[in-house]
Amino acid sequence: MEASNTLPPFAKIGEILLHEKVISEDQLKKTLSEQDYSNERIGTLLIKLGYAVEEQVYAALAHQADIPFISNEKLLEAKEEVVKIVPEAFARENTLVANAAQNGGIVVAMEDPEDIIAIDNLQKLTDLTVIGAMATPSGIKTAIEQLYVRVRKTDEVDDVIGTLQIFAESDDDEEGMVDMTKTGTDLDDAPVVKLVNLIIADAMKERATDIHVEVQGENISVRYRIDGVLQEVMTPPSSSHPGIVSRIKIISKLNIAEKRLPQDGRFGIKTAEKEVDVRVSILPTVNGEKIVMRLLDKSAFSKSLTQLGFDTDMFRTFKRCIIQPYGMVIVSGPTGSGKSTTLYASLNEIQSKEDNIITVEDPVEYHSKGINQVQVKAKIGLTFSAALRSILRQDPDKLLIGEIRDGETADIAIKFSLTGHIVFTTLHANDAPATITRLIDIGVPPFLAGSSILLVMAQRLVRKICVHCKEEYSPDETELSALNMTTDEKERYVGIKFYRGKGCIHCRDTGYFDRTGIFELLEVKGEIRKMIYDNANQEDIRDRAMERGMVTLREAALRKISAGVTTLREVLRVTVQESSD
Repeated sequence: MEASNTLPPFAKIGEILLHEKVISEDQLKKTLSEQDYSNERIGTLLIKLGYAVEEQVYAALAHQADIPFISNEKLLEAKEEVVKIVPEAFARENTLVANAAQNGGIVVAMEDPEDIIAIDNLQKLTDLTVIGAMATPSGIKTAIEQLYVRVRKTDEVDDVIGTLQIFAESDDDEEGMVDMTKTGTDLDDAPVVKLVNLIIADAMKERATDIHVEVQGENISVRYRIDGVLQEVMTPPSSSHPGIVSRIKIISKLNIAEKRLPQDGRFGIKTAEKEVDVRVSILPTVNGEKIVMRLLDKSAFSKSLTQLGFDTDMFRTFKRCIIQPYGMVIVSGPTGSGKSTTLYASLNEIQSKEDNIITVEDPVEYHSKGINQVQVKAKIGLTFSAALRSILRQDPDKLLIGEIRDGETADIAIKFSLTGHIVFTTLHANDAPATITRLIDIGVPPFLAGSSILLVMAQRLVRKICVHCKEEYSPDETELSALNMTTDEKERYVGIKFYRGKGCIHCRDTGYFDRTGIFELLEVKGEIRKMIYDNANQEDIRDRAMERGMVTLREAALRKISAGVTTLREVLRVTVQESSD
């Protein structure tokens, strides 16, 4: 509430709130009567009795004292360069926050703007004139928490920009890299260069895996894919779009003049902390060229199998299969479902100096010590199949194939697994039984598939509830019915507690932070192997596997809800709804 100027300053708080129609005369009388017994301030009583909220009372206090009032909403609109004028420690100690620059001074929101000592100390500290304004104590504390996080983040991004180096592939040497950091950075291009660097540096700080840049009306929409979901982070004016596209094309060694055809490129980034490989895709649309940049962290891979989210029984099954001396382990799922992470965690688990481990990938997503990694380069003839034929003469023990894309690659992988080697690979399929039929569809004979496959695992990633704002809640009937739980599932999960994230500064107000895996494991042995030999369809394989105890992706996701790890909404987003009994 902003108090009216029709009442003179120094009017009573009750009169101001009554004039503003925040309270009624009856409520004021009851409050004054209560005050006779409690001796509390009338503003405190009005809040306690529920007749007014804190912000309305403090707005009235500001009017009474004839000083400015800053609402909770406007507190959070302060610019970082103004907020950082006041050191965070001083702001916390005195419960105040800088809100705006004004006439060579700063406007500071305070619980008590008449605190002369705090104002005097702040003027000495900043060498600026301090104009005190009133705000609610809770609003100031919230602003301190959120605004100084933004300040720290901005400072971190500025630090990254200061050390950021951009490299592109050399035209002369395929393996060489050319420093592109200052290429095209004359005075006219400098703002665009800084904006592109800001977008990339901020994405790295926010743990983004992809950056999307596209024209939307009068603005550009810049979105990051964080924990698997796109989030809009900034909207520069559309006038900056041509400059952004040109800059990214320059550092990716793409054709600046070509605006009609799709283009793919790459560049590398080095900072003081890490190296990132950036894959660039540019697509012409009716609104202009859309840019998508995938960020691949080239730092050493450090995750273990225990960090991926396996249940105890699934972990035992998976571990038992990957330590076998020969056979094939296939991980399936859509792009971005964590397949490569799982395979590299598997290699870390079984890695030994006694083994020659080789990978063939496009691209190499993780760099790992003790493993020989081959990057596919189709334009020079180094395809998956060409690399694999050569690797067979490299005396390998264990092999990771980034993806089986065609019959020739599948044939080599199968033969490799049948000649005393363990093969890890991925395939695009919806679930574990469908992975087997997909392998057969691309040309692998059923008897070879049945003989070579040890384990097929489908996986997805679900977002984890942010631990900083996690709360228990009761979903409504519509949400529960959307799960389409079977009768057995309803019995198993009766009395389950549901949790969600309210949204806070730690999770960008999404309620989620980080991801964990859900898995569907199909161990190929006994009757399942015989069904593959007989070329059974995926539905029959699925039914038999479930009879033998296979946990589906939906069931695995329900377990995560039961454990309080993820939300009902996230399960519905990631897994397919199954019909109930």
